[in-house]
Amino acid sequence: MTLDHDLDHHGDADLAPGLVDLAVNVRAGTPPPWLRAVLHRALDDAAAYPDAGPARAAVAAAHGRPVEEVLLTAGAAEAFTLVARALTPRRAVVVHPSFTEPEAALRAAGQPVERLLLEPPGYRLREVPEDADLVVLGNPTNPTSVLHPHAAVAALARPGRVLLVDEAFADTVPGEPESLAGRRDLPGLLVVRSLTKTWGLAGLRVGYALGPPDLLAALAAQQPHWPVSTPALAALAACTTPAARAEAEAAARELGANRTALLAALPARAEVVGTPRSSFVLLRVPDGARVRAGLRERGWAVRRGDTFPGLSPDHLRVAVRDPATSVAFAADLAAILDRALPTTPASRDLPRIPEEIR
Repeated sequence: MTLDHDLDHHGDADLAPGLVDLAVNVRAGTPPPWLRAVLHRALDDAAAYPDAGPARAAVAAAHGRPVEEVLLTAGAAEAFTLVARALTPRRAVVVHPSFTEPEAALRAAGQPVERLLLEPPGYRLREVPEDADLVVLGNPTNPTSVLHPHAAVAALARPGRVLLVDEAFADTVPGEPESLAGRRDLPGLLVVRSLTKTWGLAGLRVGYALGPPDLLAALAAQQPHWPVSTPALAALAACTTPAARAEAEAAARELGANRTALLAALPARAEVVGTPRSSFVLLRVPDGARVRAGLRERGWAVRRGDTFPGLSPDHLRVAVRDPATSVAFAADLAAILDRALPTTPASRDLPRIPEEIR
Protein backbone atom coordinates (compact mmCIF):
# COMPACT_ATOMS: atom_id res chain seq x y z
CA MET A 1 0.00 0.00 0.00
CA THR A 2 1.31 3.45 -0.92
CA LEU A 3 1.18 5.80 2.04
CA ASP A 4 0.34 9.47 1.65
CA HIS A 5 2.47 10.53 4.63
CA ASP A 6 6.07 9.93 5.60
CA LEU A 7 5.38 8.03 8.81
CA ASP A 8 9.09 7.60 9.49
CA HIS A 9 9.79 11.35 9.63
CA HIS A 10 10.49 12.68 13.12
CA GLY A 11 11.45 16.05 14.56
CA ASP A 12 15.18 15.35 14.63
CA ALA A 13 15.13 15.26 10.82
CA ASP A 14 14.15 18.96 10.82
CA LEU A 15 17.30 19.94 12.71
CA ALA A 16 20.58 21.22 11.29
CA PRO A 17 23.76 22.56 12.89
CA GLY A 18 23.38 26.12 14.11
CA LEU A 19 19.58 26.10 14.35
CA VAL A 20 17.70 26.75 17.56
CA ASP A 21 15.82 23.53 18.26
CA LEU A 22 12.06 24.02 18.40
CA ALA A 23 11.50 20.80 16.45
CA VAL A 24 12.18 18.18 19.14
CA ASN A 25 10.05 18.05 22.27
CA VAL A 26 12.81 17.23 24.76
CA ARG A 27 13.05 19.56 27.75
CA ALA A 28 15.98 21.95 27.43
CA GLY A 29 18.84 21.69 29.91
CA THR A 30 18.44 17.97 30.51
CA PRO A 31 19.46 15.53 31.78
CA PRO A 32 20.01 17.40 35.07
CA PRO A 33 23.38 17.08 36.85
CA TRP A 34 22.15 14.54 39.42
CA LEU A 35 20.88 12.25 36.66
CA ARG A 36 24.12 12.59 34.74
CA ALA A 37 25.90 11.40 37.88
CA VAL A 38 23.57 8.37 38.07
CA LEU A 39 24.37 7.48 34.47
CA HIS A 40 28.10 7.87 35.01
CA ARG A 41 27.99 5.54 38.02
CA ALA A 42 26.01 3.02 35.99
CA LEU A 43 28.93 2.69 33.60
CA ASP A 44 30.89 1.05 36.41
CA ASP A 45 28.40 -1.84 36.24
CA ALA A 46 28.49 -2.13 32.47
CA ALA A 47 30.63 -5.26 32.49
CA ALA A 48 27.79 -7.28 34.03
CA TYR A 49 24.59 -8.22 32.23
CA PRO A 50 21.69 -5.85 33.00
CA ASP A 51 19.49 -6.66 36.00
CA ALA A 52 16.03 -5.26 35.32
CA GLY A 53 14.57 -6.25 38.69
CA PRO A 54 15.20 -3.06 40.72
CA ALA A 55 14.07 -0.74 37.92
CA ARG A 56 10.95 -2.79 37.27
CA ALA A 57 10.09 -2.71 40.97
CA ALA A 58 10.65 1.05 41.10
CA VAL A 59 8.32 1.68 38.15
CA ALA A 60 5.70 -0.62 39.65
CA ALA A 61 5.84 1.20 42.98
CA ALA A 62 5.57 4.60 41.30
CA HIS A 63 2.31 3.58 39.61
CA GLY A 64 0.87 1.42 42.39
CA ARG A 65 1.04 -1.81 40.39
CA PRO A 66 2.52 -5.28 40.89
CA VAL A 67 5.72 -5.91 38.96
CA GLU A 68 3.90 -8.37 36.69
CA GLU A 69 2.08 -5.38 35.19
CA VAL A 70 5.30 -3.59 34.15
CA LEU A 71 7.34 -4.25 31.01
CA LEU A 72 10.56 -2.29 30.52
CA THR A 73 11.38 -1.33 26.93
CA ALA A 74 14.07 0.38 24.90
CA GLY A 75 12.04 3.56 24.62
CA ALA A 76 8.33 3.85 23.86
CA ALA A 77 9.09 3.03 20.22
CA GLU A 78 10.06 -0.54 21.12
CA ALA A 79 6.69 -1.03 22.82
CA PHE A 80 4.90 -0.15 19.59
CA THR A 81 7.04 -2.62 17.65
CA LEU A 82 6.34 -5.35 20.21
CA VAL A 83 2.59 -4.76 19.90
CA ALA A 84 2.81 -4.96 16.12
CA ARG A 85 4.70 -8.25 16.29
CA ALA A 86 2.82 -9.92 19.14
CA LEU A 87 -0.77 -9.13 18.16
CA THR A 88 -2.77 -10.02 15.06
CA PRO A 89 -5.70 -7.62 15.21
CA ARG A 90 -8.62 -8.08 12.85
CA ARG A 91 -9.32 -4.33 12.85
CA ALA A 92 -6.62 -1.97 14.08
CA VAL A 93 -7.60 1.69 14.37
CA VAL A 94 -5.07 4.46 14.96
CA VAL A 95 -6.45 7.82 16.05
CA HIS A 96 -4.86 10.74 14.16
CA PRO A 97 -3.34 13.29 14.03
CA SER A 98 -0.92 11.56 16.36
CA PHE A 99 2.58 10.17 16.73
CA THR A 100 3.19 8.13 13.59
CA GLU A 101 5.48 5.43 15.02
CA PRO A 102 2.66 3.08 16.16
CA GLU A 103 1.10 3.01 12.69
CA ALA A 104 4.51 2.66 11.04
CA ALA A 105 5.30 -0.32 13.28
CA LEU A 106 1.98 -2.00 12.51
CA ARG A 107 2.42 -1.56 8.78
CA ALA A 108 6.03 -2.82 8.93
CA ALA A 109 4.69 -5.99 10.57
CA GLY A 110 2.18 -6.44 7.76
CA GLN A 111 -0.83 -5.40 9.84
CA PRO A 112 -3.67 -3.54 8.11
CA VAL A 113 -4.43 -0.18 9.72
CA GLU A 114 -7.42 2.14 9.63
CA ARG A 115 -7.11 5.81 10.48
CA LEU A 116 -9.65 7.69 12.56
CA LEU A 117 -9.07 11.37 11.83
CA LEU A 118 -10.16 13.77 14.55
CA GLU A 119 -11.60 17.09 13.41
CA PRO A 120 -10.24 20.60 13.98
CA PRO A 121 -10.38 22.97 15.69
CA GLY A 122 -10.42 20.96 18.92
CA TYR A 123 -9.39 17.48 17.72
CA ARG A 124 -11.63 16.05 20.40
CA LEU A 125 -11.87 12.32 20.86
CA ARG A 126 -14.86 10.52 19.35
CA GLU A 127 -16.17 6.98 19.13
CA VAL A 128 -14.15 4.34 17.31
CA PRO A 129 -15.64 1.41 15.37
CA GLU A 130 -17.24 -1.00 17.80
CA ASP A 131 -15.49 -4.04 16.32
CA ALA A 132 -11.99 -2.54 16.49
CA ASP A 133 -9.86 -4.94 18.52
CA LEU A 134 -6.80 -2.65 18.65
CA VAL A 135 -7.16 1.09 19.23
CA VAL A 136 -4.13 3.39 19.45
CA LEU A 137 -4.11 7.01 20.58
CA GLY A 138 -1.87 9.50 22.36
CA ASN A 139 -2.68 11.51 25.47
CA PRO A 140 -1.52 14.25 25.47
CA THR A 141 -1.47 13.92 21.72
CA ASN A 142 1.58 14.64 19.62
CA PRO A 143 1.45 16.94 17.60
CA THR A 144 -1.83 18.67 18.51
CA SER A 145 -0.97 19.05 22.23
CA VAL A 146 -4.58 18.13 23.01
CA LEU A 147 -5.26 16.45 26.35
CA HIS A 148 -8.22 14.08 26.15
CA PRO A 149 -10.40 13.64 29.24
CA HIS A 150 -9.66 10.58 31.36
CA ALA A 151 -13.26 9.37 31.13
CA ALA A 152 -13.39 9.67 27.34
CA VAL A 153 -10.28 7.56 26.89
CA ALA A 154 -11.32 4.99 29.49
CA ALA A 155 -14.68 4.60 27.73
CA LEU A 156 -12.88 3.10 24.73
CA ALA A 157 -11.75 0.03 26.72
CA ARG A 158 -13.76 -3.17 26.48
CA PRO A 159 -13.26 -6.95 26.55
CA GLY A 160 -11.64 -8.31 23.41
CA ARG A 161 -9.91 -5.03 22.59
CA VAL A 162 -6.39 -3.78 23.29
CA LEU A 163 -6.50 -0.05 24.01
CA LEU A 164 -2.97 1.34 23.60
CA VAL A 165 -2.58 4.81 25.10
CA ASP A 166 0.71 6.55 24.35
CA GLU A 167 1.42 8.68 27.44
CA ALA A 168 4.94 9.75 26.48
CA PHE A 169 4.02 13.34 27.37
CA ALA A 170 1.80 12.64 30.39
CA ASP A 171 4.33 14.02 32.84
CA THR A 172 4.40 17.38 31.04
CA VAL A 173 0.95 18.09 32.52
CA PRO A 174 0.92 19.06 36.23
CA GLY A 175 -0.65 16.31 38.30
CA GLU A 176 -1.16 14.07 35.26
CA PRO A 177 -4.94 14.47 35.71
CA GLU A 178 -5.99 12.49 32.63
CA SER A 179 -3.46 9.66 32.87
CA LEU A 180 -4.66 6.05 32.91
CA ALA A 181 -1.34 4.71 34.22
CA GLY A 182 -2.88 3.77 37.56
CA ARG A 183 -6.01 2.10 36.17
CA ARG A 184 -5.96 -1.67 36.63
CA ASP A 185 -9.69 -2.22 36.14
CA LEU A 186 -9.96 -1.52 32.41
CA PRO A 187 -9.83 -4.59 30.16
CA GLY A 188 -7.03 -4.65 27.59
CA LEU A 189 -5.57 -1.28 28.63
CA LEU A 190 -1.92 -0.86 27.65
CA VAL A 191 -0.27 2.41 28.73
CA VAL A 192 3.11 3.26 27.21
CA ARG A 193 5.39 5.77 28.93
CA SER A 194 8.80 7.29 28.27
CA LEU A 195 11.51 9.19 30.15
CA THR A 196 12.66 10.88 26.95
CA LYS A 197 10.79 14.17 27.12
CA THR A 198 11.09 15.39 30.69
CA TRP A 199 14.52 13.97 31.47
CA GLY A 200 16.30 14.44 28.12
CA LEU A 201 17.14 10.78 27.50
CA ALA A 202 16.24 10.30 23.84
CA GLY A 203 19.65 8.80 23.13
CA LEU A 204 19.41 6.31 25.98
CA ARG A 205 16.08 4.73 24.89
CA VAL A 206 14.17 4.42 28.17
CA GLY A 207 10.50 3.47 28.33
CA TYR A 208 8.00 1.04 29.76
CA ALA A 209 4.51 -0.35 29.32
CA LEU A 210 1.82 -0.92 31.94
CA GLY A 211 -0.93 -3.46 31.42
CA PRO A 212 -2.37 -6.92 32.12
CA PRO A 213 0.28 -9.58 32.84
CA ASP A 214 -0.83 -11.88 30.00
CA LEU A 215 -0.62 -9.08 27.45
CA LEU A 216 2.79 -7.97 28.71
CA ALA A 217 4.02 -11.57 28.61
CA ALA A 218 3.05 -11.76 24.95
CA LEU A 219 4.99 -8.56 24.25
CA ALA A 220 8.00 -9.71 26.28
CA ALA A 221 8.17 -12.90 24.21
CA GLN A 222 9.10 -10.69 21.24
CA GLN A 223 12.04 -9.07 23.05
CA PRO A 224 15.63 -10.30 22.93
CA HIS A 225 17.40 -11.06 26.18
CA TRP A 226 18.50 -7.93 28.12
CA PRO A 227 16.61 -5.43 25.92
CA VAL A 228 17.23 -2.46 28.26
CA SER A 229 20.79 -1.37 29.01
CA THR A 230 22.28 -0.94 32.48
CA PRO A 231 22.40 2.90 32.23
CA ALA A 232 18.77 2.95 31.06
CA LEU A 233 17.76 0.75 34.00
CA ALA A 234 19.58 3.10 36.36
CA ALA A 235 17.69 6.03 34.87
CA LEU A 236 14.36 4.24 35.27
CA ALA A 237 15.01 3.60 38.94
CA ALA A 238 16.28 7.13 39.58
CA CYS A 239 13.51 8.98 37.73
CA THR A 240 10.67 7.15 39.47
CA THR A 241 11.68 8.05 43.03
CA PRO A 242 9.41 10.48 44.94
CA ALA A 243 12.06 13.20 44.72
CA ALA A 244 12.42 12.82 40.95
CA ARG A 245 8.66 12.80 40.44
CA ALA A 246 8.41 16.00 42.49
CA GLU A 247 11.06 17.57 40.26
CA ALA A 248 9.11 16.48 37.16
CA GLU A 249 5.97 18.07 38.63
CA ALA A 250 7.80 21.35 39.17
CA ALA A 251 9.12 21.20 35.60
CA ALA A 252 5.58 20.65 34.31
CA ARG A 253 4.37 23.75 36.16
CA GLU A 254 7.22 25.83 34.79
CA LEU A 255 6.40 24.49 31.34
CA GLY A 256 2.82 25.70 31.70
CA ALA A 257 4.02 29.23 32.43
CA ASN A 258 6.44 29.10 29.50
CA ARG A 259 3.68 27.89 27.19
CA THR A 260 1.49 30.81 28.23
CA ALA A 261 4.34 33.18 27.38
CA LEU A 262 4.75 31.60 23.95
CA LEU A 263 1.03 31.84 23.20
CA ALA A 264 0.95 35.48 24.27
CA ALA A 265 3.90 36.37 22.02
CA LEU A 266 2.69 34.68 18.82
CA PRO A 267 1.40 36.91 16.01
CA ALA A 268 -2.32 36.68 15.29
CA ARG A 269 -1.66 35.32 11.79
CA ALA A 270 -0.17 32.20 13.35
CA GLU A 271 -3.31 30.31 14.30
CA VAL A 272 -3.00 28.16 17.42
CA VAL A 273 -4.75 24.88 16.66
CA GLY A 274 -6.66 23.34 19.54
CA THR A 275 -5.97 24.02 23.22
CA PRO A 276 -2.33 23.11 23.88
CA ARG A 277 -1.60 21.35 27.17
CA SER A 278 1.81 19.78 26.62
CA SER A 279 5.36 20.85 25.78
CA PHE A 280 4.57 21.92 22.22
CA VAL A 281 2.07 24.00 20.28
CA LEU A 282 0.55 23.27 16.89
CA LEU A 283 0.27 26.27 14.57
CA ARG A 284 -1.35 26.82 11.19
CA VAL A 285 0.17 29.52 9.01
CA PRO A 286 -0.41 30.61 5.42
CA ASP A 287 2.09 29.14 2.94
CA GLY A 288 3.67 26.94 5.58
CA ALA A 289 6.55 25.64 3.45
CA ARG A 290 7.70 29.20 2.77
CA VAL A 291 7.35 30.12 6.43
CA ARG A 292 9.34 27.10 7.54
CA ALA A 293 12.11 27.94 5.06
CA GLY A 294 12.11 31.53 6.29
CA LEU A 295 12.45 30.39 9.86
CA ARG A 296 15.43 28.21 8.94
CA GLU A 297 17.07 31.21 7.29
CA ARG A 298 16.66 33.09 10.56
CA GLY A 299 18.07 30.22 12.60
CA TRP A 300 14.98 28.31 13.79
CA ALA A 301 14.08 24.64 13.37
CA VAL A 302 10.39 23.72 13.75
CA ARG A 303 8.64 20.43 13.12
CA ARG A 304 6.86 20.17 9.78
CA GLY A 305 3.25 19.08 10.07
CA ASP A 306 2.48 17.48 6.72
CA THR A 307 3.93 14.07 7.70
CA PHE A 308 1.11 13.64 10.25
CA PRO A 309 -2.13 12.18 8.85
CA GLY A 310 -4.82 14.83 9.08
CA LEU A 311 -2.44 17.81 8.87
CA SER A 312 -1.06 19.87 5.98
CA PRO A 313 2.12 21.73 4.96
CA ASP A 314 0.62 24.78 6.67
CA HIS A 315 0.87 23.13 10.08
CA LEU A 316 3.99 23.63 12.21
CA ARG A 317 4.73 22.11 15.61
CA VAL A 318 6.73 24.38 17.90
CA ALA A 319 8.37 23.23 21.14
CA VAL A 320 7.86 25.36 24.24
CA ARG A 321 11.08 26.95 25.47
CA ASP A 322 11.92 29.74 27.91
CA PRO A 323 10.04 33.05 27.42
CA ALA A 324 13.03 34.92 25.95
CA THR A 325 13.48 32.26 23.26
CA SER A 326 9.74 32.24 22.52
CA VAL A 327 9.57 36.02 22.17
CA ALA A 328 12.53 36.03 19.77
CA PHE A 329 10.97 33.22 17.74
CA ALA A 330 7.59 34.96 17.61
CA ALA A 331 9.19 38.18 16.37
CA ASP A 332 10.90 36.38 13.51
CA LEU A 333 7.72 34.47 12.69
CA ALA A 334 5.78 37.76 12.57
CA ALA A 335 8.36 39.31 10.25
CA ILE A 336 8.17 36.35 7.88
CA LEU A 337 4.36 36.44 7.81
CA ASP A 338 4.40 40.21 7.29
CA ARG A 339 6.51 39.83 4.14
CA ALA A 340 3.65 37.93 2.48
CA LEU A 341 0.76 39.97 3.87
CA PRO A 342 1.74 43.60 4.51
CA THR A 343 0.53 44.95 7.82
CA THR A 344 -1.77 47.97 7.98
CA PRO A 345 -2.26 50.05 11.13
CA ALA A 346 -5.69 48.50 11.56
CA SER A 347 -4.41 44.95 11.37
CA ARG A 348 -1.07 45.21 13.15
CA ASP A 349 -0.26 42.05 15.08
CA LEU A 350 -0.70 42.31 18.82
CA PRO A 351 0.17 39.66 21.37
CA ARG A 352 -2.78 37.38 21.92
CA ILE A 353 -3.93 36.57 25.43
CA PRO A 354 -4.65 32.84 25.63
CA GLU A 355 -8.11 31.83 26.78
CA GLU A 356 -6.64 30.06 29.80
CA ILE A 357 -5.53 33.40 31.31
CA ARG A 358 -8.41 35.64 30.18
